[in-house]
Amino acid sequence: MTVRIGLVGTGTVGGGCIDILQAHRADFARHYGIDVELARVCSRNPEQAESHGVADLFTGDYHDIVNDPTIDVVVELIGGTTVARDVVLSALNAGKAVVTANKALMATHGQEVMEAAERNGVEVAFEASVGGGIPIIDPLKHSLIANEITSVMGIVNGTTNYMLTRMAEDDLSYEAALKEAQAKGFAEADPSADVDGFDAAAKIAILASIAFNSRVTLDEVYTRGITNISPVDLEAAKGMGYAVKLLAIAHRTAAGIDVRVHPTMIPEDHQLAKVNGVFNAIYVVGDAVGETMFFGEGAGAGPAASAVMGDVLEVARHLAADVKPLVGCTCTDELPIMPLEELSMKYYVRFTVEDQLGVLATIARIFAEHNVSLHSVMQRGREESGSVDVVYVTHRAQERDIRAAIDEIEATEGMLLADPSLIRVEE
Repeated sequence: MTVRIGLVGTGTVGGGCIDILQAHRADFARHYGIDVELARVCSRNPEQAESHGVADLFTGDYHDIVNDPTIDVVVELIGGTTVARDVVLSALNAGKAVVTANKALMATHGQEVMEAAERNGVEVAFEASVGGGIPIIDPLKHSLIANEITSVMGIVNGTTNYMLTRMAEDDLSYEAALKEAQAKGFAEADPSADVDGFDAAAKIAILASIAFNSRVTLDEVYTRGITNISPVDLEAAKGMGYAVKLLAIAHRTAAGIDVRVHPTMIPEDHQLAKVNGVFNAIYVVGDAVGETMFFGEGAGAGPAASAVMGDVLEVARHLAADVKPLVGCTCTDELPIMPLEELSMKYYVRFTVEDQLGVLATIARIFAEHNVSLHSVMQRGREESGSVDVVYVTHRAQERDIRAAIDEIEATEGMLLADPSLIRVEE
């Protein structure tokens, strides 16, 4: 059987998909009995299609693909939530299966997309939307479906993980690490989606929705990036036996779903603490399986295209066998999102202050007045400037109390010389 593919988006990932199809089309036919044919490609850049040898298949209008009755599967790889949403919904409403790598779309309009797929009796697959080449969505929807998942936690952004690794291992500043990541192609010219945590937030919204069978959207994820992290923080964490990672975290709790993205101190003997460079890792805990971890390269043409084409082949096999979509939307529960203010954990807080008598005592008093108990205090001097970095690590405390104490310290005139750094400690 021949399954005809319409590809929308010929950038890094789309080009990788074209290359895989050209290299392995005959292998797919031999192994699976399905001829996967690239029928049309669409993008704003015809030169990209030409560079991959498919200029004869090019169109600049995605309607030529979604309205073509001979195309069976539409692969959307343009990203964003405007035109991409139109492409995906138009394809589903035309009775075509869809494969997408669009994390933002699935994290904001996932319910609409899944309902359109169910209504039209077609399949939507989105493995590449999280973790690049790491298989995680399919295991959550199939291999681990017998479990009650209690936690999904991971490093899901290679750009920030590379930057934090370089800052920790080579004492680079945030600015120097970002510049290097951009030079190597790991970070965009506008890196805000990565360094501010929004990329990771979209991914954990998708994972939490699947893991807990309850819809979580991007705007429900507390998000904080790495822009305030300095080598001082990483050095202090290392001295206490921790590593700092930008973690995407989702826990099932009695109060609902605890879901957030922020820099996190984790014990250096935890598996995630050892994941460095551009690598990603996703740690999943289930009541039957226990602890599992999925590790690999999370970005780039090869890994992401691998995940996309894996979805394409699986969808093609279902079409060839006339199999209905096996697992659609599983968000059958409506669990509440736990307010961040109710979070209870340990905290690392660093203040840059004038090196003078009474400052430490004043800060300690304010913490005490807000029911925050201090576990340890460290002081790191800057003799040439007359300032000092004061690092506090708390006992378990309420988020609302920590925030109230920091707000009062920031409002105290003449106290701070720079914005404070706060890192949550995940035990």
